[in-house]
Amino acid sequence: MRFVPTPFSPLLANIALNGIEDIHTSVRYADDMVFILKPEDNADAILCKISEFLAFRGMKVSERKTKLTATIDGFDFLGWHFKVQKNGKFRSTPSAENFKAFRKKVKLIVNNSNYDSTTKAIKLAPLVRGWRHYHKYCRMDGARNSLYHIQKRAYTVFNKETKQNRYTCKVLLDKAFPTVSYSENKHINVKGNKSPYDGDLSYWSERNSKLYDGTTSKALKRQNHSCASCGLKLVGEEKIHLHHVDGNHDNWKTQNLVAIHESCHDYLHMSKSAS
Repeated sequence: MRFVPTPFSPLLANIALNGIEDIHTSVRYADDMVFILKPEDNADAILCKISEFLAFRGMKVSERKTKLTATIDGFDFLGWHFKVQKNGKFRSTPSAENFKAFRKKVKLIVNNSNYDSTTKAIKLAPLVRGWRHYHKYCRMDGARNSLYHIQKRAYTVFNKETKQNRYTCKVLLDKAFPTVSYSENKHINVKGNKSPYDGDLSYWSERNSKLYDGTTSKALKRQNHSCASCGLKLVGEEKIHLHHVDGNHDNWKTQNLVAIHESCHDYLHMSKSAS
């Protein structure tokens, strides 16, 4: 099931496919979907129902991207690899394809001769943090997901600059590859039939705050899950930024850190630049 990519594709997919989840137990994100079958379920009958559902809407199942697999063999979905081990324990890790694409992006920055080491570290930080945050509910230890060799390559490249030394390279490396804590299978599910559009601002702001950890999470609790800039509840898909009140990004004292909307953060910085 695929749509021609547009900025509205996820919304259109959700509208067109609304109700397909009633055919059988499933997990869906836009037009990517996994049906969970038990041994007694008839896979062909379920696929037939899915095909009929799609045909009525002028669509059809992608044979190339549709497959039947056992959970003990594992499968990829939305950049993750899911697998039930022989001991019955459920395991999730970044998929091999996702990790490969991520490493390619990192290498392009590390090997770019147009950037100095400081610029490379600045560009790498959000990329690495974003990747690690996306997979924070996966198992992230072990050699398969290790960034050791990428970091080692970055260190070698940084150290080639005459103005850098082992100490400054280590500082840049820590900046370029920020750590993000992970907790396998600890994702917070949405309660019942709750919807971001049901008007329950208290529930959604509190739930969204649980998706953050460390200093940001503590700031959100102090602020009762409201933006320290505009005062509105921190709901929706807009990112939450940690703002340094005095503008000093080396000052990490509790009273100097507040959680605000990404747009509010941008506005504050634009206002300071204009003044």
